[in-house]
Amino acid sequence: MSFNNVIGQVRIKQSLVELIQFNRLSHALLFLGNEGSGALPLALAFAQYVLCEKVNRKSPPPPAGPSLFGDAPGQPDQQEDSPKDFPSDACGVCSSCVKARQLIHPDIHYSYPVIPKKAGDKPVSTDYISEWREFIGQYPYGNAYDWLQFIGAENKQGNITAHECNDIIHKLNLKSFESGYKILIMWMPEYLGNEGNKLLKLIEEPPPDTLFILVAESESMILQTILSRTQLVRVPTPETADIEKALVERAGVGAEQARQVAAISEGNYHEALQLIRHAEDDWQSVLREWLNAILKTGPIAQVKWIDEISKSGRERQKQFLRYFNHLLEQAIRLRFMDPAQLAIPDNEKDIASRLNKIAGIGQQKAIIEELDKAAYYIERNAHAKMLFHALTIKLYHIIADKTLAVVN
Repeated sequence: MSFNNVIGQVRIKQSLVELIQFNRLSHALLFLGNEGSGALPLALAFAQYVLCEKVNRKSPPPPAGPSLFGDAPGQPDQQEDSPKDFPSDACGVCSSCVKARQLIHPDIHYSYPVIPKKAGDKPVSTDYISEWREFIGQYPYGNAYDWLQFIGAENKQGNITAHECNDIIHKLNLKSFESGYKILIMWMPEYLGNEGNKLLKLIEEPPPDTLFILVAESESMILQTILSRTQLVRVPTPETADIEKALVERAGVGAEQARQVAAISEGNYHEALQLIRHAEDDWQSVLREWLNAILKTGPIAQVKWIDEISKSGRERQKQFLRYFNHLLEQAIRLRFMDPAQLAIPDNEKDIASRLNKIAGIGQQKAIIEELDKAAYYIERNAHAKMLFHALTIKLYHIIADKTLAVVN
């Protein structure tokens, strides 16, 4: 994967190029970015860039011959490239690039959460390397839940175990096969428990030309002993325009739909793809039914609605909560902006106006916080019926003083 395959992130890409250009590369980097920001594709692209023969000047020299300027044959000009001439991306065609793109380069090792295939197993990442290559090919912006479902985890918890740490130590203490570098890309070190302390000495005093690249979403869930030994690279969310362009060019989405989805996803390309996948879901009808059950029809309608939403998968539940949040944010904007200036569809503008009638700005902010918490707990396997029942009660109490307005 090259930098060209990573959505947006122009500034970060340039910073990573300069680490190589000016020989400032640390032996341990932590790529920290929210879901859908592209931290993993960026790490994969950087690993390919580091090993690229063009970047490392390992491509075969041209045949020696007489020089037009009197230089001795076989003595190429040793002048360094100017910053303008330094490669800004991997060439994509040399042997190292081809192998890195296919995730088969012998000097790039991968570590990620895995599950035992059967009771008593001590799984390591290489047990799932075929699935990993397929997953990255199909879902380069996928999250940990996508990966665990891809390998059939269902409700099992993925882990990076002590056995995996021992395997990493063994691999990185071997000599490199081809490139001179040895690179470890560890995805989701949040799944690394206290066993991660086994890696401290290796990270602090690595063998020569060893590069650690950790890719994470939550800084607080990483062992502090590991965090303190890495150089932090914060990966921001892509610009809305970059998401919109990617949806049109990569996902084949129409321009208008791409614009709407990019606005809702708020820089999360993974979320944007999920929204496209669930584009036929009528979230507005689901939301109207829920709000009417809360404000008008009462407990029986609420229980029925909760039963229905609980039967849908976690991703659909998250999409619904995110859509509700999006409408609330639009409602807040409607309070302070001319409706004609808001580039949102008329049906969304209508329901956003109705949300302003049933809840004040303080209440809307409180609802947004509750929806965010609910999405967080859904991601962590919360019991759907209990969660939505509690959320229904909370929303009722938040807007209880404006129950006369009904969403039609």
